Amino acid sequence: MALKQKGTDAAAEPKKRRRVGFSGIDAGVEANECMKVFIARNPDEAGSANSTSLQPFDLNHFFGEDGKIYGYKNLKINVWISAISFHAYADISFEETSDGGKGITDLKPVLQNIFGENLVEKDEFLKTFSKECEYLSNVVTDGNVIKHDASIDEDSAVEIVRVELQGSTPIDITEHGWEMLLVVKKSAQASSSSNFLVLGFAAVHHFYHYPESTRLRISQILVLPPYQGEGHGLRLLETINSISESENIYDVTIEDPSDYLQYIRSSIDCLRLLTFDPIKPALCSMVSSLKDTNLSKRTSSLKMVPPSDLAETVRQKLKINKKQFLRCWEILIYLNLDAEDRKSMDNFRACIYDRIKGEILGTSTGPNGKRLVQMPSNFDEETCFAVYWTQDGGDADDQTVEQQPEDLKTQEQQLNEVVDSQMEEIVEVAKNVTSRGKDKLSVSCSV
Repeated sequence: MALKQKGTDAAAEPKKRRRVGFSGIDAGVEANECMKVFIARNPDEAGSANSTSLQPFDLNHFFGEDGKIYGYKNLKINVWISAISFHAYADISFEETSDGGKGITDLKPVLQNIFGENLVEKDEFLKTFSKECEYLSNVVTDGNVIKHDASIDEDSAVEIVRVELQGSTPIDITEHGWEMLLVVKKSAQASSSSNFLVLGFAAVHHFYHYPESTRLRISQILVLPPYQGEGHGLRLLETINSISESENIYDVTIEDPSDYLQYIRSSIDCLRLLTFDPIKPALCSMVSSLKDTNLSKRTSSLKMVPPSDLAETVRQKLKINKKQFLRCWEILIYLNLDAEDRKSMDNFRACIYDRIKGEILGTSTGPNGKRLVQMPSNFDEETCFAVYWTQDGGDADDQTVEQQPEDLKTQEQQLNEVVDSQMEEIVEVAKNVTSRGKDKLSVSCSV
């Protein structure tokens, strides 16, 4: 990590009498404004502002509650991350430092907190390209190529290589079962010190499931910014699904997926389910019920859930866990409804509303029900509440708490906002499935 202070030689200037005055409080600078992160694929790109930038990249939350850096004039922080080893090098420059009332931010521990042990000095950073490129070449050569895509030409072929992680790898693990799936491509640069380029990766963990099976959890999945939008993340997920089926894994889960990763995952799983014949009878029955039932006046109810034995069949055959299948089930129902049929769409939304309300407040409104009541507070009235459970027996007046009309109105508004958000997610995934699987939609329920 290099720190450079701009300025001229103080000895070359005559001494001037310092004027005493009162300067304003240091307003600081947001980290997002003065800090940039780049990806370096070779030594020539290290230190170059022409490298691929990882912006937009939210860095403010690393620097205190307000996300600001204090005590520097014209501060610039440029960080380069190696696309080969993921080591990082930071170049820091500024004109001067001064305490303007908020202190001087110590940058080194913050940067180490962001990049960890991978943050090194420039000389060591440059050396990692040759050292880690050799290691990468050996890993790819010794690894198991489980997917080879040469859809354009062989020279630009993309491979997914499966590598078992040992205890000596940078991932510090205390249990076995970790694997890395690397998306690699033959390097087209003659000056490159490696025969391969890493486009992305996924870290997966096999862990025990009682009594004698194994679950597979996707811990991390990443496609480097220069190669995003080319379908590599899709290839990784499809490969993981293929592994889970061929090795009879119990099911596949993802550790804390981002919204976009969940979007891609749901799209893939819905496409797989569209050609899975065992779900068609139950799916068509549910679609028919939504068309024929009138839920607008709430004189009847309908639970939009699949049979439990069907969820188990999907898990056994496709390795889709129950929670993910329920998410896809709603999307598949939406795909088989006519978006112009107001009655069907209203019924569909009513079912989503009932599910969300049941998850948040409980399904019962009588005895044994769950009640959410806002509580007076000097902190934040909108975020302070209490939950009451009523029980059979005893005086009902002592068990329930009457909500004020304004509380019920706020609760209803918040529920509708959550429902609208989930409806938007369902529609977006459905659009993606429709555009990518028009041929598979022909096997769904006729509308």
